[in-house]
Amino acid sequence: MKNEGKIFFYSALLITLIVNAAKLLALQSDGIIARYWQFNTWEYSFQFLYNFAYCLILFHLNLDKRSPLNGMLKDRKWMKLLLCNVVFVFAAIVIGSKVHTAGFGAAPVPRLIARGYLARFLLSGAMVAVIIRLVLLTRESRQKDLINSQLNSAYLAARLKVLQEQLDPHFLFNTLSSLSGIVRENPQLAQHYILHLSKVYRHTLVKPGNELALVSEELSHLASYAKLVEMRLETAFELHINVSSAVLTARLLHISIQPLVENAIKHNRATPEHPLMVEIFDQQGWLIIRNNIQAVIGAPGGTGVGLANLNERFRLKTGREIEIRRTENWFIVKLPLL
Repeated sequence: MKNEGKIFFYSALLITLIVNAAKLLALQSDGIIARYWQFNTWEYSFQFLYNFAYCLILFHLNLDKRSPLNGMLKDRKWMKLLLCNVVFVFAAIVIGSKVHTAGFGAAPVPRLIARGYLARFLLSGAMVAVIIRLVLLTRESRQKDLINSQLNSAYLAARLKVLQEQLDPHFLFNTLSSLSGIVRENPQLAQHYILHLSKVYRHTLVKPGNELALVSEELSHLASYAKLVEMRLETAFELHINVSSAVLTARLLHISIQPLVENAIKHNRATPEHPLMVEIFDQQGWLIIRNNIQAVIGAPGGTGVGLANLNERFRLKTGREIEIRRTENWFIVKLPLL
């Protein structure tokens, strides 16, 4: 904001110098300007300072965040914004001309033409408009850089959280124990187990950050993770996916479904008598992931950081937020589809 203030000041000064430079030609007694206007230091000073103040006010009216015109700019009310600026410009022309006439006398030809307010202020306004546009483009670029930076941080935090869950001693112990048992009983099945395990880690590590992924891709990689869970929990875990074919080509954020399934497994009991059920389906532009609630007695509650991070990633990348709802029997998360 300090830099923008300096831009406003020096731009207004430069514009004022440019549009009032012709008046300095009156210093040449045999020049064309001198025939119509005799140079007067006080008169020139008034015109210069008034033009300078006019440019500064235009800048602040349109770019100062406290200005009502800036609110119109954010809301894209272009016609209303243009009308307000036009009214201000012509009001400044009329007021300047009248004050000038009152202070320095009437001109031998029509005042607006002789004093040059119409031409100078319209030219000044046009140059101010160009600089305002450049400032707005700079702001937009800076805002995009800030959002990308925040999005990168949120994505890295999400990927780190997934890796932490996958490298958690309990997860590794259960995974390796299951693998050990499968190797002894069915070596061929163990190869499939290792294949799915490698897919889970590859999906987390290889894909570049912040990209939108196809729903079909995310569900395909989720299937590998689900296979690992099913081999470990057997009939204590059920995953039901009922997604329409049209939704498979929609997009959502990379690493957005798997963490929700991991949370369901982490915070709920799963037994053959009372299996943990995770359902994934689409509804009116949303991908819905829900699980039955079977809270582990005595287990510490979740911090909610993972869901907050996921919501922030969606907000920054898509401008939409996830929806979270808890009923008596279900924990439901809705992800917006693109």
